[in-house]
Amino acid sequence: MQTPLPMFMFSAPSSFYPLAGTLVPWFAAAAAVLACAGLYVGFNVAPTDAQQGEVYRIIYIHVPAAWMSMFLYVVMAAWSATALAFNTRLSAMMAQAIAPTGALMTFVALWTGALWGRPTWGTYWAWDARMTSELLLLFLFLGVIALRQAIADPRRADRACALLALVGVVNVPIIYFSVRWWNTLHQGATIRPTGASIETTMLAGMLLMSLAFWLYAIAVILVRLRAIIVERERGTGWVSSRLSLQGAR
Repeated sequence: MQTPLPMFMFSAPSSFYPLAGTLVPWFAAAAAVLACAGLYVGFNVAPTDAQQGEVYRIIYIHVPAAWMSMFLYVVMAAWSATALAFNTRLSAMMAQAIAPTGALMTFVALWTGALWGRPTWGTYWAWDARMTSELLLLFLFLGVIALRQAIADPRRADRACALLALVGVVNVPIIYFSVRWWNTLHQGATIRPTGASIETTMLAGMLLMSLAFWLYAIAVILVRLRAIIVERERGTGWVSSRLSLQGAR
């Protein structure tokens, strides 16, 4: 019998479940360390902004959350496309696991943006292009979650949620390019391929926090994925044996 390729070794839920359990503590610990380092640099080392004062420090939460909200939606859509194209259970489960974390990141981005907007723009909310498209992103995440809950058959729910995720992915470039396409309250990108337009320690703190958010997202998504695998594979022998072992302990 031919040995499966290494890239497909963990494509089955039964194979990926123990791997996810092994990876979670490492990602969680790394996220905690980087978050502490990023907050220290951002709140103690980075200088005060000449124009905004201390209020600018909300970027160390706002910007990573905004980046992750867009990134997670694209990743969710990619897993959804894989599930549709290859009819793989694990891909659909991965997309399902990503949606709540993506919604959380989007909410944090909107919430911190409102707190930042009040002292800088004089208002918590303005219906500018980036704010509105980011709010639409939150509705898309919540829509995927709600649609799944509304359909009892998991396979039908996988297909319906995948289609919604793929349709909604067009909103991501709108969010990113909104400051170029329309007149908005938001400033242009401070980090570009040609370099960054902010002070070095400010940039270091923001990148540390972004990496911390990324690792945190991986950790919680893997925890949620393990729960989804157990729920959806409950009738299989390997899940029953694991549950019986846990009960014996």
